Amino acid sequence: MNKLYIIIPAYNEEENIEDVARQWHEVVEQFGGEGSKLVIIDDGSKDHTYQKLQELEKELKYLEAITKPNSGHGATVLYGYKYALEKGADYIFQTDSDGQTLPSEFEQFWNQKESYGAIIGHRKHRQDNFSRVIVTKVLKFTLFCIFGLKITDANTPFRLMNRDILSKYIDQIPKDFNLSNVMLTVLLINGKENVKFIPITFKPRQGGVNSINLKKITKIGIQAVKDFRVIKKQMKKNNKNEKNK
Repeated sequence: MNKLYIIIPAYNEEENIEDVARQWHEVVEQFGGEGSKLVIIDDGSKDHTYQKLQELEKELKYLEAITKPNSGHGATVLYGYKYALEKGADYIFQTDSDGQTLPSEFEQFWNQKESYGAIIGHRKHRQDNFSRVIVTKVLKFTLFCIFGLKITDANTPFRLMNRDILSKYIDQIPKDFNLSNVMLTVLLINGKENVKFIPITFKPRQGGVNSINLKKITKIGIQAVKDFRVIKKQMKKNNKNEKNK
C-alpha cells in the first residue's frame, strides 16, 4: 500500500494557505494511493486560515482541515504524526505552510521511499533570513555538544518517513516539545536507522509574517537544552537496556 499522509501545520497563514494547499494537494493526487490525505492543521490561528481551509475542503477531495487550540509548531507537528499513524498511513511526509519548500522536489524522496526508513531534506542553499540561518548553526553545535552527533540538518520541514520507523520513536518525544522534528532526527541518527539527507530548495517566506522572533527563539532554545539533557539520560538508559538483553 502507498497510503500517503502529508502533514502541514499552519498558524496565521491566510496569505499563503490556498496556494500551499493546492500545490501539495496535487502531490497527494499524483503519488498517494487509496485513503491518502493532505492534512493541514490550523494551530489556533487568529486570522482566517481555518475558514479558508474549510472552503478549500469543498473543492479538494484529499484535503482534510483540522483546527485545535494553539500549542506551537513542534506540538502541532507531533499531533499530525500521531493522527496519521492512527489513520493507518503507510508513509508520512511533513512540510510547512509558508511556501518555502517546493512540491516539485517531493518526487525524488518518494522514489527512494523503500530504500530508507526516513528521508530528510537538507537546506543547502537557504534563501532565509540571516537570523534563522544562525539559529540552525547554533542548533547543530548544541546537538553535537549534548548528544555527540553530527547531523546535517535536524529541523528541516521536508521529511518522508515510513510508519514503522515513526511508530518506533514517536512516543519518546515529549508531548508539548517545541522541537519535535529535531528530537525525532536525533533519535533516528542515535538509533542508527537508515536515514538519507537530500539537498532541497528553501525559498524566502512567500507571504505573511513569521511568528517566531528572537525572544521566542531564545525561550525555546533554553527550554530545548533542558529537555535535550533529560532525553539524553533516557536514551542512555534505553541503550543500556538494549545491551543487557
